[in-house]
Amino acid sequence: MTNVMEGLLKADALKCLRANKIVSGTISEIRPDEVAIDIGAKAEGIVPASEFDNLDELSVGETVEVYVERVENIDGRPVLSYNRAQQQKNWATILEKCTEGGEISGRVKGKTKGGLIVNIGVDAFLPSSQIDTQAPRDLDQYIGQTFDLKIVKINKERHNIVVSRRELIETQRQQKRQEVLDTVKVGSVVRGVVKSITDYGVFVDLDGLDGLVHVTDISWKRVSHPGDVLKVGEEVEVVVTEIDREKERVSLSMKKLHGNPWDGIESKYPVGSKVRGKVTNLTQYGAFVELEEGVEGLVHLTEFSWIKHVSKPGEVLKVGDEVDVVVLEIKKDEQRISLGIKQLTDNPWDMAAHNYPVGARVHGQVRNLTNYGAFIGLEEGIDGMVHVSDMSWTRKINHPSELLKKGDEVDAIVLECDPSNQRISLGIKQLTDDPWAVVDTMYKIGDIVKGKVTKVASFGLFVELENGIEALVHISQVSEERVEKLQDHFKAGDIVEARIVKIDKAERRLGLSIKAAKYDEARLAEEIKQYETISADRELNNAIGEAFARAERESSK
Repeated sequence: MTNVMEGLLKADALKCLRANKIVSGTISEIRPDEVAIDIGAKAEGIVPASEFDNLDELSVGETVEVYVERVENIDGRPVLSYNRAQQQKNWATILEKCTEGGEISGRVKGKTKGGLIVNIGVDAFLPSSQIDTQAPRDLDQYIGQTFDLKIVKINKERHNIVVSRRELIETQRQQKRQEVLDTVKVGSVVRGVVKSITDYGVFVDLDGLDGLVHVTDISWKRVSHPGDVLKVGEEVEVVVTEIDREKERVSLSMKKLHGNPWDGIESKYPVGSKVRGKVTNLTQYGAFVELEEGVEGLVHLTEFSWIKHVSKPGEVLKVGDEVDVVVLEIKKDEQRISLGIKQLTDNPWDMAAHNYPVGARVHGQVRNLTNYGAFIGLEEGIDGMVHVSDMSWTRKINHPSELLKKGDEVDAIVLECDPSNQRISLGIKQLTDDPWAVVDTMYKIGDIVKGKVTKVASFGLFVELENGIEALVHISQVSEERVEKLQDHFKAGDIVEARIVKIDKAERRLGLSIKAAKYDEARLAEEIKQYETISADRELNNAIGEAFARAERESSK
């Protein structure tokens, strides 16, 4: 009879139970992940354990208020919420106590899309952008923490509250920033935390006030990038070098905490002294060598060797090498030191003027050919150059390869020695006398000569005579008959007989006529008389002169 009565009572209670209401219940069982509560329904309701701050503070038989979300679920149990009951009860209190712009304390319950859920008596939304001065990447780190918050917006109809932690932080930072600005002085040594790193320096948080340490003020030694030396979150000691209170800007320095290594630099590294250092960097134009921390010097490419052409520092050195150098110049104000490696050895050019006087005969090996001449190795580190114009008295040399090849052993005469510019000019043709100087003693107009064809051109034949003198047979002087194409009648290497019809010692030109070589005595006498009378046929002379000029133009292309 008792059980029947209890069932009827529960049935009556269930009829009175309504969703979206707050009811009282008794805790019947406490489990690790849920709490069973008897609210007088035909079955106990279940509340997730996570809705209670501390299960240890609960006890079986204790009365609690819960919110009925549903009268029955699929299992016939009422769906209850302890949180919603608390929030329903607290909402009116929150509205009375809180206003937009006010402050309140809250505990982070969990995360949601775009931010965090914070319990301030009711659930409030804390957007990611309002958690800190910079939006955090990891929201899980905040769950379970309690923060002071500022109420940004209250929507009474939707029971919605948006809060901000960032606004309180920025207000506090502004107060601290002003305090720092009011107390800090140029020269003050302060501690701070590296807040951010850029290519040009690091920003240090001085308890609310950000100061900049430029990359050049991090260390006396060269720093390629601030991130190579410092990291975000690192605590550093700095000295204040400049303050702009109006713009709230502070310039800081780390290197000025230590003595300037450039003080007394001239006495530590006098010009001409030999010192040892470490290669720290290689560039296109030289190598940087650290003499001590904060003091670097440059070995320019031109200071690597007296005798070798160094195109890249990496051909000689690598970063980390320990090297001996000589101090060449110090510019303290610019913090620059010029160093040299070649000065560790004697300069072979110091004795060049003595060893290679003008007029001396020298012997060497052809080391290199260029368009304008040949370089002859005289000794290790010293080359002389024979220009194409100094290779032959009688031939026009367009390229040194016409006479020389790399590796040839040659003799030459020193024409000029310039040690200051490391230049020695040599000549090969000067080994013999200039045949053109005595050409009028060897030949005269009317002489019959024999020679070898060296080149067949469209306008005439080049013929080499004895003594190497090169003469020209203009096409008009080949035959009494008109010749259209010389290549059909002559080739290089042919031996021809001709008569000298032009000698121009000043211009170093000699003209021949093959057809005149066949004249009889009477015709020859008449021809000679004519040349003696007018010196030479102007038309013929003009033709030969133009032919030589044309030959020079073509050969120079």
